[in-house]
Amino acid sequence: QDSSDDIEDVSLFDADDDASRRSKKSKIRHPVASFFHLFFRVSAIVVYLLCELLTSSFIACMVTIILLLSCDFWAVKNVTGRLMVGLRWWNQVDDDGRSHWVFEARKVPAQGAKTSSEAESRIFWLGLITCPMIWVIFAFSALFSFKVKWLAVVVMGVVLQGANLYGYVRCKVGSRKNLTSMATSYLGKQFLRQVSAQ
Repeated sequence: QDSSDDIEDVSLFDADDDASRRSKKSKIRHPVASFFHLFFRVSAIVVYLLCELLTSSFIACMVTIILLLSCDFWAVKNVTGRLMVGLRWWNQVDDDGRSHWVFEARKVPAQGAKTSSEAESRIFWLGLITCPMIWVIFAFSALFSFKVKWLAVVVMGVVLQGANLYGYVRCKVGSRKNLTSMATSYLGKQFLRQVSAQ
């Protein structure tokens, strides 16, 4: 299974060239990507919260929310992740029919110059982490209030936004082994701090 997970350090299309050509003065180098990174996510949440006030049609609300979530999934996976933080992931099938997950990170330039701004990185990770957490809260709310018809919509939100979160965490941190060892290391350090504090 380890052979099916590849982590590559490669140049992502022309992102390196574009970033070096752009002015270093601007904090947000890709304002359109930054806007759409948050637009679809926030719009889906706002429509979910206000849909009963806007219309009585459950189908219209559901279709609108799922379209916004789908646009968000595509935009984050294929555009904003590459431009804003230099990460991307996808699945490819080889000639034998086996599926491989590929997780890429932008190569660090030799001169050490940053190709993505800290402001864009914060926007990217804040949107990527916060919105799935909101959808999880909506899922518990729908479950405990017995709104079964909304549960399917909320589960779509959790799945689509959670998949992007998982993919980009894998790109940033590394393989599943690294995630497990990091979690174990972190918990071990926290335990040692608590024991030494007592």
